[in-house]
Amino acid sequence: MGNNSDDDDSFTKPLGRWSVFYYGVGHMLNDITASCWFTYLLIFLTDIGLSPRDAATVMLSGQIADGFATIFTGELIDRFGHFKVWHGAGSILVAISFSSVFGGCLPCTLFGTSSSTMETISYSTFAAIFNVGWAATQVSHMSMVNCITLNSTSRVVLASCRNAFTMVANLSLYAVALVVFNVTTAKTHNNIENQFDQNNRFHFANRLKIGVQGSSHARISWSYWFKRALYYQVALVYMLTRLVVNVSQAYLAFYVINDLRMAQSAKALVPAIIYISSFIISVTLQEVSWTGPRLKGYFSAGGMVWVFCGVVILILPKSMSGFMYILSIFIGVANALMMVTGVSMQSVLIDTDLNGCAFVCGSLSFLDKISCGVALFILQSYQNIERDVSSSMEAANSKPYHISITRFGLGVVPAICSLVAVAVTYTMKLNHPLSKPLVQPLLE
Repeated sequence: MGNNSDDDDSFTKPLGRWSVFYYGVGHMLNDITASCWFTYLLIFLTDIGLSPRDAATVMLSGQIADGFATIFTGELIDRFGHFKVWHGAGSILVAISFSSVFGGCLPCTLFGTSSSTMETISYSTFAAIFNVGWAATQVSHMSMVNCITLNSTSRVVLASCRNAFTMVANLSLYAVALVVFNVTTAKTHNNIENQFDQNNRFHFANRLKIGVQGSSHARISWSYWFKRALYYQVALVYMLTRLVVNVSQAYLAFYVINDLRMAQSAKALVPAIIYISSFIISVTLQEVSWTGPRLKGYFSAGGMVWVFCGVVILILPKSMSGFMYILSIFIGVANALMMVTGVSMQSVLIDTDLNGCAFVCGSLSFLDKISCGVALFILQSYQNIERDVSSSMEAANSKPYHISITRFGLGVVPAICSLVAVAVTYTMKLNHPLSKPLVQPLLE
């Protein structure tokens, strides 16, 4: 009894720094590839000649594959366990397939054609394969948080550490991008492919030194979660948070280049400032003692900061483009506050119901992937219409003020999503997590 009591106490005590560190770096490969995916994929595809709709089709195919893979992976993890096996297999698939997403069109070379249809099919296929691996890594990694500890503060610390290393991974990517976009000038189809391929030859090894018990265990039925109001609230908040971060990231480079007419280096410099700010906030949040009300308060603060940023983005003129560097700091702060607390709300929802934690993470990720894919597809579908309208106005020498799709995607969409998420958060009842330990923890 004495040994069991010691094990139970250790499971509810705050985690050590090294355990937190090892967990945080375990998602860096996914973070780098995701950053490339949302920041540069649409730019890359349109630069090599695909229409905005075809480019959006490629991204949507990857998001759909990712969404369904998260559900499938979550169910299998809940049934059989083996977190590290899924994590490792997913990481290998990501490392192997991702270069093909930004590489040349292999079927075009084999069949001797360069049609846009063939290119769209080729890039969509590799995008789907990459996202299946990405989903396996993400779900297994997110699920581990709840199985490593029951301590509420330690769970938030793990989420904030993961977010901090996401910033480190992204900063490393943008450092390379800053050099590539400054040193090389891409004008031809092949040069564009080579430029983005150089930017993506930057790999991190995943490091995860947390022991995992691989034995199978009884899973919790899906209906258990569907009967809980908090599940729908957390799902909606998480989906809206990911929409804020991902949609804004996808249109950031378009905004600084096309709307503000900033230098090409701004495609890397502005995101870098955002991630530096997010990194600082994420590290700072690790020192906070967390409760349900504090999660709601910090999330709401981040949401309102994003509403402010969205309004500024909507009205910022080209003549004041330099203000974007200052605004990037606020965006970084808002992203960190919303992401860390939004992900941590999942842990409050799961609490000690660990045999269904992978399904929760997978189902919430499914909503995230599908909603982001659909949102970006719809926004990109209007790019062609906007180009026609702009050409007509230039031909008629008319310059009435209008909101570009880029401004709408970077400013209006995140601001509205943030506002709705804050309202939903206000209705949540986040009880204090139970301190009762598990008899047999999944992770030791």
